[in-house]
Amino acid sequence: MNMDQSLLGQTILVTGASGGIGAAVVERLALEGARPIIHYGKDEGRAQNLLARIGGNGLIVQADLSEAEGAFALWRKSVDFAGRVHGLVNNAGIRSEISIESSAADWRAVWQREFQINLFAAADLCREAILHFKTEGGGRIVNIASRAGQRGGAADSMPYSAAKAAMINLTKSIARSFGQDGASAVCIAPGLVRTDMAEHFLATQSREAAIGDIPIGDIAEP
Repeated sequence: MNMDQSLLGQTILVTGASGGIGAAVVERLALEGARPIIHYGKDEGRAQNLLARIGGNGLIVQADLSEAEGAFALWRKSVDFAGRVHGLVNNAGIRSEISIESSAADWRAVWQREFQINLFAAADLCREAILHFKTEGGGRIVNIASRAGQRGGAADSMPYSAAKAAMINLTKSIARSFGQDGASAVCIAPGLVRTDMAEHFLATQSREAAIGDIPIGDIAEP
């Protein structure tokens, strides 16, 4: 098999796929022969444009991962469309800012939403994927975390860094527990990547503060 087409015949679900890292993942998967399932929450136009960029060889699925049943609905739609899913990339995420000086209600609301989208939805999808892989011949999970999940985050973004730390641990637990069942899992923890989320962060920081601890001295491209 041509190494450039090493994923030929595989269908892979990518959450939060309409922009930034997700879109780059989809384009690379398509380049290597896979049929991506492009998940989006609100921006159907960007998802359609991405599908066009990969020549239409994929599927588009909408789901609101901020809802408790959103991840389960997304998985059902994906399996209904594709039949067999070979891989899952949990890329969808948000980064909110909340001060410890905020009201208790606002504080709790941000933590709940961050964990719902950044962790709970990913965990639900991992569960569904593992069950699917166990009966369908295996598969792979790739969870996109963050450097903040390894070293901690800024004072106003503790919910984000805590959720990403939990995602790293979730991935390790899946790898330890279900690798023998054919469900492998890996986690990627990017630093600053040139996305809408990073641009918002950079807008509130000096360039020196933002990239001062990046060894190569620049932000990564998706």
